Amino acid sequence: MELLKSVKNFRGLNSLTKEQIDLLCADIRELIIKVTLENGGHLASSLGSVELTIALLKVFNPDSDKIIFDVGHQAYTYKILTDRLDAFNSMRTKGGIAGFPRMDESPYDFFTTGHSSTSISAAMGYAKARDIRQEDYNVVAVIGDGALINGVAFEALNCIESTNSKVIIILNDNKMSINCRVGGMAGHLARLAVNPTYKKFKDFIKDRCRIMKSGESLETALGLIKTKLKSLLLPTNIFEEMGISYWGPFDGHNVQKLEEAFELAKNYDKSLVIHVITKKGKGSKVAEEYPDYYHGIGPNSKLISPELLSESANITWSAAMERCLNRLAGKDPRVVVCTAAMKDGTKLNNFAETYPNRFFDVGISEEHLLIFAAGMAAAGMRPAVCIYSTFLQRAADQVVHDVCLSKLPVLLGIDRAGFVGADGETHHGLLDVAWLRSVPEMTLVAPRDIEDLNFFVNNWIERGIPLALRYSRGDAPQSISSGISRKVAEWGKAEILIKGKDFCLIGIGSTLPLMLEASELLKNSNNIEVTVVDLRFIKPIDFVTLKEVFEKHKLIITAEESFLTGGIGEAIASFANKNGCPCKVISVGVPDRFISHATRKQQWEECELTSQNIVAMCLDYED
Repeated sequence: MELLKSVKNFRGLNSLTKEQIDLLCADIRELIIKVTLENGGHLASSLGSVELTIALLKVFNPDSDKIIFDVGHQAYTYKILTDRLDAFNSMRTKGGIAGFPRMDESPYDFFTTGHSSTSISAAMGYAKARDIRQEDYNVVAVIGDGALINGVAFEALNCIESTNSKVIIILNDNKMSINCRVGGMAGHLARLAVNPTYKKFKDFIKDRCRIMKSGESLETALGLIKTKLKSLLLPTNIFEEMGISYWGPFDGHNVQKLEEAFELAKNYDKSLVIHVITKKGKGSKVAEEYPDYYHGIGPNSKLISPELLSESANITWSAAMERCLNRLAGKDPRVVVCTAAMKDGTKLNNFAETYPNRFFDVGISEEHLLIFAAGMAAAGMRPAVCIYSTFLQRAADQVVHDVCLSKLPVLLGIDRAGFVGADGETHHGLLDVAWLRSVPEMTLVAPRDIEDLNFFVNNWIERGIPLALRYSRGDAPQSISSGISRKVAEWGKAEILIKGKDFCLIGIGSTLPLMLEASELLKNSNNIEVTVVDLRFIKPIDFVTLKEVFEKHKLIITAEESFLTGGIGEAIASFANKNGCPCKVISVGVPDRFISHATRKQQWEECELTSQNIVAMCLDYED
């Protein structure tokens, strides 16, 4: 990687020959593969955008121009070439650089992004501010084809003409989001991609520029040949119909041709879309062959065929949810399952294969997803929506207005509820408890094991209610009980697993094992027997059982993998205070700040969610 080290950053790109650019691309891919396999991250999409990013940085100067990457899956090369080469080995580790663009990390990250489809709107905001302040710089949004189908991106495209401030939109088309893209826009982009207009268009522009009169603008020249351009750009182009010029498609792995297009775009006076075709996983045979699998990988991964990887003997919460829904669908023809571009992440592949007519992946369209599910529920079906907690935030209004207001029987399988580790702040699922607790008609639960998960899902079918079921990232235990056999507690009830005195530890979902571990430590090291309660229901909370517990214990400690503000502990403490219960309530959970990328274990430790801390709180308690 000597060439990469000598180039250092974007300022060294323009002195390189074509051959050196090719070698630099190979160096960057080698570094991305090395670091991503070790630390985890988004591999295939970043490998596919190397040449595109180099061409961008050769034409646009981020010391003045603003380049905004959508989501950030494709921004690793950009990080490397914007003064983060030496820090790249630390990516996604505690104290290291983030896996996504962060404004507080670098002056070259012009917008903090983790959720898709925000780049065009942000770019339009920059462009309008530039024009109001009479400044002079280019604004470029780099958006993937999968992100383009989201309603937020379409809302932005719809406003470009009326906003009247120039933005350059680079559409990075690799025919994928995380999985294969879906919907009408996918087909439209495919038709544009095979339309043989690029060479004609490029040659025509060059010829026209050569014969332009002195002082004649490129915009004027193109205006004179509008009819000609439209005939070249058949079939009908949705961007042109919205008043946005469309150029392309271009080979996204040809730096020289991309440079030509970007230079022309700089001198063009209107907003435009430059359609670039790239290969997801480019440069790695395995990543190219399995772009879905190598979209995002965990730490200490291997770049081999997924078929050769040994499967864990443990079952994840996502897989447990799929198995439960699969069994249920076999018994009840009303059961359908929906997701938003997260079939792999939520482990729904088997359901999709078993019930292809009852599985729906709507792409990156969370708001549509929830209304679509609500419509099916209103028509008599039983839709289960499997969605990451962080992405459910984007459909908060639909949960309230379209599901709960009409009491429709939609099941929300809230995946990745809690900390997610190296993806960091933008992807943690820490807010769903606070906002779902405030929604009327919503029942919110958190199973501690697979037996509880099955109990909740089966009851949802029988009761026909809106139900949100949150589960964390990681493995799911089959059964956690205080005895040899277990009888699942009644619907709506908390469960006392261990009876003790003086101290009571209340956990729920992922924090229940933490409380059991603390209980064991107190018993073995200090001969203190404490009560351990599994809350089970976050809304409504079983205050009848809790009131009885409060009257028998002097200290109550609650633990939750969610924000304390608006959380479970806050609700329990408020109840105890309001009802004059003779106990002190201490809550452990996520403080009022964003928790940075690290391992989940490190994030729990940062929030004092450790058994040692729970033990210390009991031992330090004074009446």
